[in-house]
Amino acid sequence: MSDAALAGRSRLALVRESLPVAVLAILIVASSFLNRNFLTGQNIFNLLRQNSGTIIVSFGMLLVILTGGIDLSVGSVAAFSSVLFATLLDERQNDAMALPPAFGLTLLCSLGFGALVGYLVAYRKMASFVVTLASMTAARGGAYMISHAKTIPITNETVNAFNKSSLFRVPYSVILAGAVFLVVAFALSRTVYGRLVKAIGSNETAVRLSGIRTDFYVMSVYMVSAALCTLGGIIESRTGVGDARVCQGLELDAIAACVIGGASLSGGRGTAVNTLMGVLILGLIGNIMVLMRIPPYPQQVIKGVIIIVAVLLQGQNKAK
Repeated sequence: MSDAALAGRSRLALVRESLPVAVLAILIVASSFLNRNFLTGQNIFNLLRQNSGTIIVSFGMLLVILTGGIDLSVGSVAAFSSVLFATLLDERQNDAMALPPAFGLTLLCSLGFGALVGYLVAYRKMASFVVTLASMTAARGGAYMISHAKTIPITNETVNAFNKSSLFRVPYSVILAGAVFLVVAFALSRTVYGRLVKAIGSNETAVRLSGIRTDFYVMSVYMVSAALCTLGGIIESRTGVGDARVCQGLELDAIAACVIGGASLSGGRGTAVNTLMGVLILGLIGNIMVLMRIPPYPQQVIKGVIIIVAVLLQGQNKAK
């Protein structure tokens, strides 16, 4: 391949990587003109707080997509975690747990979901779409069974303080989302684990022939995704209750954020920074519509259009 062709591909890759940032910047400028309340500190922090759970879950989805898989169960696992966590902390019961063991047991159950899904996908070679679709149904059903289709109040003061308080006006949920972002970004760019996850999505056969246990890494990303769902589910319980109905459609938001951020659904390409931009783009569109008092239904239409455009752009980049 000639030097000119290589330079052209490098420029194309740079444009593709910077596109989500450019789109977000344009939306911010446009939104500030459409509504003068958009750039207020309160609105910005509300936007980040409302999307902190989606941010965390989207990073788990990114890891799965990088291996060439998909995880449709993230919303249901997050709801299951929300209900189970609230139930274990419910002080109306005589056997209510303290915060650390309640969180640990909730996390362990989520990891169990992720391990089962990961095992079926990685070792039994089942399609991730089918396995996670079944897991989505099972986890949501489990949430309804535990809660008896009722909301469960979270009476633990520490949890409620975490969901409602802030540090230097930055909500703790936003700080947690930022910490998860830094860990995932570092793992993908600076660790062997991150490079292998990307390599598996690009060419799993080549990685396997080099002596790497690809099955273990594929299974691990589903476990990480499930663990992040626990954090996302607890954050989504910021209203002070565990509810089996929360996080409806969260899996679609997470997938959309990854795709808008340039992640390839065939695996091997995607970054934490651009996934974060994807979440913020979707959140910003919803936020400005609320400020402009537009009904929520058009948001779904716009979201669908954005996903289609993002996929079309990916196809054009591949063709070039």
